Amino acid sequence: MSSPDAAPVELQPPGTHFLAEIRTQPDALRALLEHSGDYARVAAIARDRGATTVRMVGHGSSDNAASYGVYAFGLLPRWTALRDSITLTVYYRTPLDMSGSTVIALSQSGRTPDVIEYVTRARQAGALTIALTNDAASDLAAEAEAVLPLAAGREQAVAATKTYLNQIAALGLFAAHAAGEGRAFAEGVHSTAGLLEAMIPVLEPQVRRLALPFASVGRMFVIGRGTEFATAREIALKLLETCRIAAEPLTATDLAHGPVAALDPLFPVWTIASHDDSLPAVVEAAGRVREAGATLVATGDAADAIAGADYVLRTPKPPSPLLSPLLSVVPGQLFAWAAARAKGLDPDRPEGLAKITFAR
Repeated sequence: MSSPDAAPVELQPPGTHFLAEIRTQPDALRALLEHSGDYARVAAIARDRGATTVRMVGHGSSDNAASYGVYAFGLLPRWTALRDSITLTVYYRTPLDMSGSTVIALSQSGRTPDVIEYVTRARQAGALTIALTNDAASDLAAEAEAVLPLAAGREQAVAATKTYLNQIAALGLFAAHAAGEGRAFAEGVHSTAGLLEAMIPVLEPQVRRLALPFASVGRMFVIGRGTEFATAREIALKLLETCRIAAEPLTATDLAHGPVAALDPLFPVWTIASHDDSLPAVVEAAGRVREAGATLVATGDAADAIAGADYVLRTPKPPSPLLSPLLSVVPGQLFAWAAARAKGLDPDRPEGLAKITFAR
């Protein structure tokens, strides 16, 4: 029994940390930009060495961010970039020549064992190895040749939000510096942080209302194309983690190659539409969803291009299309929070999951 003089324990509503961390993402982006000089310095090293094949490794949200990195490096410095196989190097111990490669290991905590082992082996194989992490004193940082600060701050919710967003911005910033466009990209991120800050309070009540009719949903497709496929993967992961929705990410084209046959009125589809060259493919996929009679949610800065959507969550248009994923993921984050609450779940502490968090 507690003492009558003991201070009362303050109980917070489920999802308090998750929602707070979504709201603080603009500040996290600004904190990252304070380290733009570090990104310029390391990008110059990669460029001077001719290490223009970029191999990115990570798990979960970090791997989703790497999907974006493929496009950031391809579109800006025109470097070949890929989400590399940890298993091939660490578990199968395949001896690869990685000279001419830049390895970027993404880990919020810097403590993921097989990512650390991959970096060790990649460095021995001749790669320039870079740790992109929240903890500059971590084991991953010690193994890598260079460290880039993620600067996202502590996350208390298990499901990542601001660390994912900062990883997207960090990969874009590195790629932009490699292309000699770092200052312009950093200015774009700063402007986008302002758009994000104004957008979140507008979206929150919209998403709360949207979540209610989805309280009984157990499955969903999330579709995007190009840079927004990373967004589709991350939103699907958030839905799986926080509210037990079996969400599967698909490219807009993949939907037509089999999965469309699974659609029916009880199988909703979340669509991410942005103003870039991939938009026609997304619009076409949305048409197939409507023909199948499935509930269609349209999001992104080109959401109004999706005719006949049942629900629309608009995001503002950023300074350049490459910055759209910094905004388009947020409706999905908020929806994951609101849908979990509607289902009576706690998005801060998904059952069966744990997280290693940088605690400084």
